[in-house]
Amino acid sequence: MIRFKRSLESFASNVGEIIVLMFKSFFFIFQKPFNLRRIVNHIYIDGVKSMPVVLLTAVFTGGVLTLQSFFALNRLGYEVFTGSLVGVSLTKELIPVLTGLMISGRVGASYSAEIGTMKVSEQIDALFTFGVNPIKYLISPRVVALMIMLPMLTLFGDFIGIFSGRIVADVVCRQNPVLFEHQLLASLEFWDVVSGLIKSVFFGLTIAVIGSYFGLKTEGGAEGVGRSTTMAVVVASIIILVSDFFWSKILPFTLR
Repeated sequence: MIRFKRSLESFASNVGEIIVLMFKSFFFIFQKPFNLRRIVNHIYIDGVKSMPVVLLTAVFTGGVLTLQSFFALNRLGYEVFTGSLVGVSLTKELIPVLTGLMISGRVGASYSAEIGTMKVSEQIDALFTFGVNPIKYLISPRVVALMIMLPMLTLFGDFIGIFSGRIVADVVCRQNPVLFEHQLLASLEFWDVVSGLIKSVFFGLTIAVIGSYFGLKTEGGAEGVGRSTTMAVVVASIIILVSDFFWSKILPFTLR
């Protein structure tokens, strides 16, 4: 009972610290100097350089979803609606979530490892000594960069996933590509894409804050850096998966 109580208190404390860190990182975004160079640097390193990972994820996700959907619908005689199912599923759910998970593994881990290494080597203490706020200098640019780039990567993934699905429907399933496109355009709404982008903004915020938080909490040298990196990826991934359900419940399915 005592152990459970301590675990609960530790969990509540961590949640509170993460929320405080998130609000502080938002607050310092609007404080001069704006660190535009660091924001652009993170946009390129963490966003643009993540495009190959998102590309591969979207290609095979769109392909396998089309393949499975076509043959499942074919059993009922409804294979004509493959384009509809693929378009809505990719844009509203699969691409935003899978992009978030991939970026969590690639970028969230690097945030935790980099900041954690700075913590154990006392470089963050040195920033305090020179009058530099670590949250504004290290975390705020990362938050801005991911909140900008994750929706862009999601939109890129939407396009690639649907295009990949169209190719699989044509080449593998032998479905007329014009039929695939017609059903896609008939069922896919602008809101389907926008709702996925709204989720991705929150996912970007989650990855940046969680990765930075566990980096700042790092203790114990190289072993502690590895432990913090693992925790950052696991926690961010769980939050993405859990919050996706609640976002799907909160956001309307259609605006019609």
